[in-house]
Amino acid sequence: MDLGLAGRVAIVTGAAHGIGYAHARMLGAEGATVVLNDVDAPALAAAAQALAGEGLSVATLPGDATDETLVRSAVAGLNERFGRIDILVNNAGIGVKPAAAVAELPLADWQRMLRVHLDSTFLWSREVVGPMRAGGFGRIVNTSSMNFTGGGRPGVAHYSAAKAGIVGLTQTMAKEVGAYGITVNAIAPGYVATELISTFSDDMMARLANQNPVGRLCQPAEVAALVAWLCSMHAGFVNGECICMDGGRRDFFWG
Repeated sequence: MDLGLAGRVAIVTGAAHGIGYAHARMLGAEGATVVLNDVDAPALAAAAQALAGEGLSVATLPGDATDETLVRSAVAGLNERFGRIDILVNNAGIGVKPAAAVAELPLADWQRMLRVHLDSTFLWSREVVGPMRAGGFGRIVNTSSMNFTGGGRPGVAHYSAAKAGIVGLTQTMAKEVGAYGITVNAIAPGYVATELISTFSDDMMARLANQNPVGRLCQPAEVAALVAWLCSMHAGFVNGECICMDGGRRDFFWG
């Protein structure tokens, strides 16, 4: 299936590693020019070099995805450089270490979690609407989590709240911009085999896989394939959705 992404310009935040890198690779392979953003500048440069080595059209934008000044100037600069911005994949995020019950959760940890996940999604989404409206086409895909759609789990209230907020933002924004040819959707992955969970013990990894009806963890390329379709010309009537990609668990059991 031709996704119709040739010639499109895409921004992927948190693109130096894991799922974000898979998003960039998939969109690039489908013909889009992909701008990779990440706060980890050395890893970002390495990621871009690897993708360029595969013949993909990429550019880099190092910096903090929560920096309002950076986001605003970056979007304006990219729109001037390429003459368009068609796709935004909000993937920037951090893991939960250490976990803490609400009664013991420091305000600084709460604020950082919401800033990295929710604020970055808001900032980038807000800024790309103008270029997307001008072009009459836009695809915004945000990253929620099974941790929210599955009912949450104790110890990560700040993460669950951030991911819930992303769904609320997605649904509201979808109603605001749908008439301009822009769709806004979210995905809610379960456990994905990336470096974020590479510190888990072999026993824990086996248990997480066995608790899933599919019997394994999700692969980054599988998430990227869903996102690429949501960004395609075929998904123009999918708007305001949060698509759960958890292998059928629909719950959240830990341990």
